[in-house]
Amino acid sequence: MLAPGAPSAQAPLLPDEKPPIPSVTKLKEPGAGTARRLPPQRAEGGPAAWAGPGEAAPLPPVSQGAAGAALPGHVPGPRRSVPAELAPSSLPGSRAAPPPPPPPPSSRRSAAMNIFRLTGDLSHLAAIIILLLKIWKSRSCAGISGKSQLLFALVFTTRYLDLFTSFISLYNTSMKLIYIACSYATVYLIYMKFKATYDGNHDTFRVEFLIVPVGGLSFLVNHDFSPLEILWTFSIYLESVAILPQLFMISKTGEAETITTHYLFFLGLYRALYLVNWIWRYYFEGFFDLIAVVAGVVQTVLYCDFFYLYVTKGEYWNNSQLQVVECSN
Repeated sequence: MLAPGAPSAQAPLLPDEKPPIPSVTKLKEPGAGTARRLPPQRAEGGPAAWAGPGEAAPLPPVSQGAAGAALPGHVPGPRRSVPAELAPSSLPGSRAAPPPPPPPPSSRRSAAMNIFRLTGDLSHLAAIIILLLKIWKSRSCAGISGKSQLLFALVFTTRYLDLFTSFISLYNTSMKLIYIACSYATVYLIYMKFKATYDGNHDTFRVEFLIVPVGGLSFLVNHDFSPLEILWTFSIYLESVAILPQLFMISKTGEAETITTHYLFFLGLYRALYLVNWIWRYYFEGFFDLIAVVAGVVQTVLYCDFFYLYVTKGEYWNNSQLQVVECSN
């Protein structure tokens, strides 16, 4: 028999049996018996925040993938941002990531609708409809400058070529199509349908003095030297002076029908409201387009004298209409 506490003798092994694996006794380290606390950065990654003596410390957490899904073997835990001083772009010899490219001009010009832009578009549309109704109902285009209408048709054609390349919204596309269709309908009525009533003797403004300088300026000052952008810039510059043949014709004849003055008033109101729209966008959206703003200011200044006459001398326009009617009778 064996003494108490003595190790038992190993029984003889049969031929088919394997010897048992001897057990390994863990040695106690100094201070054993108490669990040691891991540093916070090591304990963050999983449930084993406490590790006893001889236990393997848990690995640091694995960062998540780009789509936010955990990588294999990763225990979810809180994300930690890399300190600025350890960021790759701040290390010596590293190069900062290039800034993102600027958005295309079409997206720069597209923005959320505001009340000033909406009322400006409606004023523009009202001016065009007033002119078309005047011509169609009176069966005459007397007092209307065909050259100004040709310039406006050229403005809309060169500005809205992006209809074939981009889509912003249904409202935007619809208004562009309406402007183009109405401008060419007006030109058709003046030069073909009611050509006999067109006063070409007084519509003598030299439009080449407008088109040539505007075309050269659009090549020199633009946002991007590309065909569509140059044509868009050309349309902005040309629209600011396209009303000059009409104003020149009124000053030359000294007469204007009430309908024609209403057309000019709503056309000037459209541009004035767009100036307020740009101020609004600058303060609330951080948007500023120097080319459009300068051209809009020039166009509004051209209407200032007409606005003064329209507001203070309404009887003059009514008397002028009576004179035209009496002469026609």
